[in-house]
Amino acid sequence: MIDEQLVETVVKQVIDRIHYIQQFRIPVGVSNRHIHLSQSDFKTLFGSEAKLIPFKKLKQPGQFAAEQTLKIKGPKGQIENVRILGPFREKSQIEVSMSDTFQLGVKPTIRESGDLEQTPGIELMGPKGSLCLQNGVIVASRHIHMAANDARKLCLEDKDKISIETFGERKCILGNVLVRVSENFVTEIHLDLDEANACALKNQDYVGIYHNH
Repeated sequence: MIDEQLVETVVKQVIDRIHYIQQFRIPVGVSNRHIHLSQSDFKTLFGSEAKLIPFKKLKQPGQFAAEQTLKIKGPKGQIENVRILGPFREKSQIEVSMSDTFQLGVKPTIRESGDLEQTPGIELMGPKGSLCLQNGVIVASRHIHMAANDARKLCLEDKDKISIETFGERKCILGNVLVRVSENFVTEIHLDLDEANACALKNQDYVGIYHNH
């Protein structure tokens, strides 16, 4: 015999969960081109005594924009004043938009942060030196830094992919959004400048999780 009260309870829980997901809003962080450097590469570019100087805290704990910038040079063109983000990483990584790859003349390679094998290289030019990276240039996969508590409530796990919807005059649906989950994250979606402009988004706007109604 079907326990009608149990069924009613389960149905209510499912409806409540769906409603919660539909109402959940994710703040936007627009990510302009930037550089993550290894400490050894930083020393080559800025000198052995140089220190990475924080300029502005970012939303993710421990992350910051540095005062220092670099010129990046590809086969076709160059871009000046590209901001360095800290802290140092094990390997140097340059994150640019699709439009930037055309200006630089490098192959647009969409990758998750840290996945640098078989990516284009580039020349970095600093005040004390320069170096030619053999790889490290990526167009970052659109992704969400998600606090573990939010992920649990949304039944999402690290490296899930979801679709999100934007709001306003240039409403868009964006798929293949990578979810990265950590107890140390603050929930925020990172979109590059091309993506944000296409959807008329700016920092501190919000997006929702898309459902095909």
